[in-house]
Amino acid sequence: MTRTINILASAATVLVMSSSAFAGGLAEQFVSCVTKFADPKIGASVMLECNAADGKLTGCKVLEAPTPANGFDKAAMCVAEALPVGSKTGSIKVPLKFNPS
Repeated sequence: MTRTINILASAATVLVMSSSAFAGGLAEQFVSCVTKFADPKIGASVMLECNAADGKLTGCKVLEAPTPANGFDKAAMCVAEALPVGSKTGSIKVPLKFNPS
């Protein structure tokens, strides 16, 4: 059974929560991934399916991405490396929203 974990985030959204060290690290990961793989001036939504265990996501694959993906598929995979999942386990869907800067 696949569960959906709602992680709708963007660099701007995460920066609002930057009071914690973690949020700052996640914001930096978003910025780094988008800068490396996509155009930060445009937005996109990507749906990943990943395995959650030990507080991390592994084995992610892109289920939905814009056509053409404009690099947001790769940016989403990059961001997934830093997303916390707490005690979630098993197969989960992870929606990511990238807002234009």
